Amino acid sequence: MHVGMVHYAAPPVVGGVELTIYHHARVLLAQGHQVTVVAGRGEAVLPGMVFRREPLVDSRHEPILALQRALAAGHVPGEFEETVETLCQALTHHLEACDVVIGHNLFTLHKNLALTAAVHRLVVAGEGPPWVAWHHDFAWLRPQYRPELHPGEPWELLRRPWPGVRHVTVSAAQRDDLAALYGLPPQEISVVPPGVEPLRFFRCDGVVARLVEQWRLLEADCTFLLPARITRRKRIELGLRWLEAVRRVSGWDARLVVTGPPGPHNPANAAYLEELLELRRSLGLEDAVHFAYLATPGTPLLLDDEQVAALYQVADALLFPSRQEGFGIPVLEAGLGRLPVFAAALPPFRESGGEHVTLFPDGTPPDEVGRTIVRVLERDRAFRFRRRVLRRFTWSTIVQRRLLPLLGEVAHRPPVA
Repeated sequence: MHVGMVHYAAPPVVGGVELTIYHHARVLLAQGHQVTVVAGRGEAVLPGMVFRREPLVDSRHEPILALQRALAAGHVPGEFEETVETLCQALTHHLEACDVVIGHNLFTLHKNLALTAAVHRLVVAGEGPPWVAWHHDFAWLRPQYRPELHPGEPWELLRRPWPGVRHVTVSAAQRDDLAALYGLPPQEISVVPPGVEPLRFFRCDGVVARLVEQWRLLEADCTFLLPARITRRKRIELGLRWLEAVRRVSGWDARLVVTGPPGPHNPANAAYLEELLELRRSLGLEDAVHFAYLATPGTPLLLDDEQVAALYQVADALLFPSRQEGFGIPVLEAGLGRLPVFAAALPPFRESGGEHVTLFPDGTPPDEVGRTIVRVLERDRAFRFRRRVLRRFTWSTIVQRRLLPLLGEVAHRPPVA
């Protein structure tokens, strides 16, 4: 599919709409679609993205500002019609290869009424690809804008639905506002929210981002972090058994990431790693327990402190079943990262974590550990909200589940007679 996007400005200009354009384009391009962005300001910030700079689309272009000053005073200047016609020709040229076009803000906001009028003219004439009206704000519903709006066209174009246009708002509350403004049933308006990009937000570098994507950690129901070298003192085998119990008790796709390599001072640690791999296989955890050291076949991967810190951001909880620790810095690091801590009941952990960590005495059956971990996490509102965000509000999820079906429907429906 070839998707057009039109707005006053585009990335790298900073703004909420520009951010939406960037991430929509990024995910669409990654999935093999074509994207053409038409804006008054911006650049081709993504490989494969086509950017068409059209000065008259810009809300801050001086001729447009001059028109807007006259329109705000209630006067339609003589050059308005010529500008609208020029914009019609430019948009037709820039968007002729597109299957569908998303227009941001121009359908209900008055920042460039010549652009609004030009798109309206194309829509009414049935010229060019079909349009999706992406509404972020509504001039006629904002008291601060009302003095700049007047009876008749082009101002009235901002408060009535146009034929054949699919309407989208970014929230259900905005949908209700638009339904009231347009006099439409709310079910005729789609809601497609903005999203987040977790790996960028977590500041994951290329190595960590690759691991997260390789292991699909953001799709898991829960990711536990075990930041330790692979030595018997760390009792990583117990961590595997705890994880297996969590998965069995909850039905979750729970994961465990072990960050460190085999300890360098004891040759037996290599044999310990082999034992862990065999245990992983016997417990059916091949796709659930991830050793960073083995992530790059043929080349051991050694994570530095910053990369491990990034994994604290990715993880949902700390799992630390160590047999012996002088102190246990990972417990403090988990506290900084707001991660729930599930660990062996060692005195240093009680000292540093107090009542804020969940500790298991030696000999606690794995099933009891699993039930306790699940119970604690299910009561943790921050954990539950984080999973909700990752399931519903990442840009890739939004584009795949909401945007693409909508665009496909609009692109392939019969034109309005």
